[in-house]
Amino acid sequence: MGEMIRLGWALAVCALLAPVASSARPPKLAEGARYVAMGSSFAAGPGVGPTTPGTPARCGRGTLNYPNLVAAKFKLKLVDATCSGATTEHVLGPWSELPPQIESVDAATKLVTITIGGNDVAFVGNISAALCEQAPTPDTRCGRWRTATEAEWQGDEERMRKIVREVRRLAPDARIVLVDYITVLPAAGKCPALPISDERLTESRAAAKRLAGITAKVARDEGAELLRFSETSRRHAPCSPKPWSNGSVALPGDGIPIHPSRLGHEAAAKSLARLLR
Repeated sequence: MGEMIRLGWALAVCALLAPVASSARPPKLAEGARYVAMGSSFAAGPGVGPTTPGTPARCGRGTLNYPNLVAAKFKLKLVDATCSGATTEHVLGPWSELPPQIESVDAATKLVTITIGGNDVAFVGNISAALCEQAPTPDTRCGRWRTATEAEWQGDEERMRKIVREVRRLAPDARIVLVDYITVLPAAGKCPALPISDERLTESRAAAKRLAGITAKVARDEGAELLRFSETSRRHAPCSPKPWSNGSVALPGDGIPIHPSRLGHEAAAKSLARLLR
């Protein structure tokens, strides 16, 4: 009987302490803290301001991308490892002459943001292919629509998990924030700025939803923080009153087609700033 009473008290204490532990706020970032940004073009910001000097040209790291804006806001020391076209494999391993993005993370790192996974399943590539399908004279550079296999989706999720785990191993004290992809598709109806067929629009919306779901699942299961930027930007897709992303055309200095514009990166930075306070 005594053992049962002691067990009951232990369970009661655990139940009381659990909410306290889960509600603990992460420590604030100190000025000068090391911040590593990883990801693909949606984080790199090609065409969003001038390209960052001294960086690989093909990565397209814009000086006004959300990592730069966040670093300026909190006076952090930014290490921008993002690169246009990158997949989860390029975060974990080398990409031709480029080292693995994960190598930028070290024990001194206090913040890591990650926007990745779309290129693994041809998310933007397929939207571009869908635009080409509707063009009167298709560009010879156009790619073809490629439906991602279930194995590719599963591999994408597994590697995203591995990225979070590796960051935690390399930087135990770092805050890890997964930033999912900005909304680049109208919620309903046709959009002159993004002229693709109804079928392709439906398929692309499903892919965007699944990608956001995987990102949220990985963040939840692996104990990372999550910025649901897909939801925050839902009312700011192309053809909305105030779009944060470009359709099939982008103005000079305002990003590239089917990607965040300057307003998109500014909005992402503001959302991150609220999360990090």
